[in-house]
Amino acid sequence: MTPLVLAGLAGLLSGLALVVGALVAWFVNVPRSTVALVMAFGAGVLISALAFDLVDEATAEGGFVPTVIGFLAGAVVYVVADQLLEHGGFRRKQHRHGGAGGGTGLGIALGALLDGVPETAVQGVSLTGGGALSIAVLVAVVISNLPEGMSSTADLKSSGRSARYVFGLWIGIAVVCALSALGGYALLGGVPAAGQSFVMAFAAGAILAMICDTMIPEAFRTTQTATGFVVVLGFIASYAVHQVA
Repeated sequence: MTPLVLAGLAGLLSGLALVVGALVAWFVNVPRSTVALVMAFGAGVLISALAFDLVDEATAEGGFVPTVIGFLAGAVVYVVADQLLEHGGFRRKQHRHGGAGGGTGLGIALGALLDGVPETAVQGVSLTGGGALSIAVLVAVVISNLPEGMSSTADLKSSGRSARYVFGLWIGIAVVCALSALGGYALLGGVPAAGQSFVMAFAAGAILAMICDTMIPEAFRTTQTATGFVVVLGFIASYAVHQVA
């Protein structure tokens, strides 16, 4: 299998996790506590994967300085984009304690894209220059996408959205994730080592900002003090995958 095809399949699999989560939420009444626990576990998995795979590989590839600059840049860009989305009428977070409803359909879709593009683009980048796909990162993204698809679909369904709308939305995002991974491989293959290091660290910074801004707060609203322990379990599980792979 060529690296280009592998990149596309990895991105598509990551995006399809959202579709699978949507299918579960559409046909099964999954308790909010279960979704929150899976989200907390996914947050821990992602933290471990970006620490032991993305940042570590970025440092080894291009050095400390490009990695730190990319990491900070990714966090800044994500936070700014998320705030523009949140305050631009496309709410994607669940403000339940404040009495407001769930996020808008378009806001949820844009939020999923904002999360998914760096997660999948870095999978393509990792395959450039004869590199190997990080199984730990792929598993982390898949696990984290499942509860996002479940939680968002439950809100879309309760707001009266049709099955065609909901699944068309998630399938479209899955396709974009595949294209993002393909783009990461095709467009960045000839970039110097420092540039690839910057891109990988940029994705890691964006993912960590997303975890702290969205995943952990959403999980904590339901699971409360159990959140930290479940995040640690996810971290350990991903670390185990990293050691085996």
